[in-house]
Amino acid sequence: MSASTLRVCVVGLGYIGLPTAAVIARSGASVLGIDISPRVVETINAGRIHIEEANLESLVHDMVATGSLRAALAPEPSDVFVIAVPTPFTDNHAPDIKYVLAATRSIAPAVRKGSLVIVESTCPVGTTEAVRDVLKEARPDLTFPEGSDAPSDVCIAYCPERVLPGKILEELVSNDRSIGGLSAACAERAVNFYKGFVAGECIATTARAAEMCKLVENSFRDVNIAFANELSIVCDTLDLDVWEVIRLANRHPRVNILQPGPGVGGHCIAVDPWFIVDSDPENARLIRTAREVNDGKAHYVFARTAALADAHPDAAIACLGLSFKANIDDLRESPALEIAIELASKYGDRVRVVEPHIDSLPPAFDGTGATKVTLDQALDECEVLVVLVDHHEFRGVAANRRAGKAIYDTRGLWPS
Repeated sequence: MSASTLRVCVVGLGYIGLPTAAVIARSGASVLGIDISPRVVETINAGRIHIEEANLESLVHDMVATGSLRAALAPEPSDVFVIAVPTPFTDNHAPDIKYVLAATRSIAPAVRKGSLVIVESTCPVGTTEAVRDVLKEARPDLTFPEGSDAPSDVCIAYCPERVLPGKILEELVSNDRSIGGLSAACAERAVNFYKGFVAGECIATTARAAEMCKLVENSFRDVNIAFANELSIVCDTLDLDVWEVIRLANRHPRVNILQPGPGVGGHCIAVDPWFIVDSDPENARLIRTAREVNDGKAHYVFARTAALADAHPDAAIACLGLSFKANIDDLRESPALEIAIELASKYGDRVRVVEPHIDSLPPAFDGTGATKVTLDQALDECEVLVVLVDHHEFRGVAANRRAGKAIYDTRGLWPS
């Protein structure tokens, strides 16, 4: 089937689903995006976007204008269904796939013989099989892959994204993809679909291997960040400059220590390792410890900042940054946000928040007295500066603007 006649339904129009839908539409397919929010649907159909991502708004506008992309609240019969909804974890860090299963139930009436169903949401191992089972129950008139090479009416596959916020449109196309099918035929069908808009290599595997691959990628990063964060605490104890120590150690030809921060955020690195721990808690010891180190770093940063604030009881406190990484508006699982909320709860109207990528403070700040200010206002009004995110705007603060202030720089932006 040519791209010009392909009908694709993308369920979930968030940070991954909307860019994915737009990129697929650009390849020539007719794309229907599904979201449970009427506001999101209306915004996209007006050619606008509800998230911040480089170059996305112009692409969505163009695809909507040409009729290649539209949004709705309910799925329609399609050749390909892509599920890209959130997968959070519960209070005890167990993975919660209820949104994936709900999305599966929503597409079940629209699935037809010859359809391809792809899960892109980050999931614990075995989720693609659970999706198959939901569809199988909802559609007894169709056959589904059972792990053999026997033909089935519907193909089901798993293909996780591996993109960097701020470069999503570029990396959706350029990055390699691990594409796992519930049968070899399912994998082949999904590979052919992705080759229609992905320039990177599309590698066929099993669904369970692809599910695990995504979790492993982010767990690897989490473990390495945990080493840097733990090292920063040790260096504080020994009164050493962790940035200098890392810089010197990285001159070794086989050492590449990452940079520490106030913790780890985002929906991937801060979440995915727990899916592995939940699958095998007895053996995933290093992965669990890394998660605990990175979660604990936010509490450590709060304690150090509180000590600084208590040592300057009349000073206003500036929290520089809320997002989970630099130069984006994404606050999901952000340690900077967690720290700023705790500070606002403790110090009230002494707290000023600088976050140039959002228009207003999240509701969690309501009633605390904390206010959102510009960087210049913070530098003028605050004697305590806490750098939580390495936004470009913060890097350029001149030394004379920082002179005489009490500074806790969790990102190493400003040489002491």
